[in-house]
Amino acid sequence: MSRIRSAQPDPRATLRGGLPDRYLTPDDIAEIFGVPRETVYQWRKKRTGPPGFRIGKHLRFDPVDVHRWATERKAADTAA
Repeated sequence: MSRIRSAQPDPRATLRGGLPDRYLTPDDIAEIFGVPRETVYQWRKKRTGPPGFRIGKHLRFDPVDVHRWATERKAADTAA
């Protein structure tokens, strides 16, 4: 008897505000915004990008903070 795969998404990959429900990597941020990974590191260095934090040597971003940052950027562009 073959097992039928469920069409339901993996609960670990559930989206919240269009973003994965897990901490994001610099590569994730680069892919989401369509920029090179180096741009993500430059944003962090200049403190102009989404807030991130380190876990040991690894940089991570909270999806809630990324969504908030993108919303603020959109509002700033609209107001300008």
